[in-house]
Amino acid sequence: MEILGKILGNPARVKIMRLFLLNPKVGFSRKDIIKRSRVNSDTARREIRLLSSIDFIKKHTAAWHFNHLFKYAGEFDRLLISSDTLNKKTIVDNFKKAGRIKFLLVSGVFIKNKDTRVDLLIVGDKIKKSKVEEEVRKLEAEIGTELVYVVFDTKEFIYRLDMYDKLVRDILDFPHEVILQAKELSPTLILKKP
Repeated sequence: MEILGKILGNPARVKIMRLFLLNPKVGFSRKDIIKRSRVNSDTARREIRLLSSIDFIKKHTAAWHFNHLFKYAGEFDRLLISSDTLNKKTIVDNFKKAGRIKFLLVSGVFIKNKDTRVDLLIVGDKIKKSKVEEEVRKLEAEIGTELVYVVFDTKEFIYRLDMYDKLVRDILDFPHEVILQAKELSPTLILKKP
């Protein structure tokens, strides 16, 4: 994100552009853009004006929409959406503040796969739900779309894994990337097949 922010002028522009690229059929008010992108009001106003002036977005009634006829839509989609722009170490470090994280898996939007049930699976102990939510909101602002995530304490996760719980199986049996795994959750345990 830092590199793209420098290339495109600032990180706020990247966040706002991603918001529209990942939600091309959704309209956003200026207030929605500020909330979803986590940028201040003045910055949002300036970026909206700039993106509107180049026809990246258009205003319909009271909301801003992505302009599907924008000349460089495909190029920006590949640059801002299809490229791997999130540092996975940063994701791990941010969630470690939420408790003793033992297992962290990314899927869905993180690996460019729309056919998954969740984007993020977090397993650990003494997890502070409010801190997890705060970190998820930060990630959503960076990525530009809402994330589907699941949080389990370690015992519950192991129980669900042993019981071949459908949600856990769906997450583990479909494409994903493990970005943190504690020793007590060995690869044979996580990759256990029914």
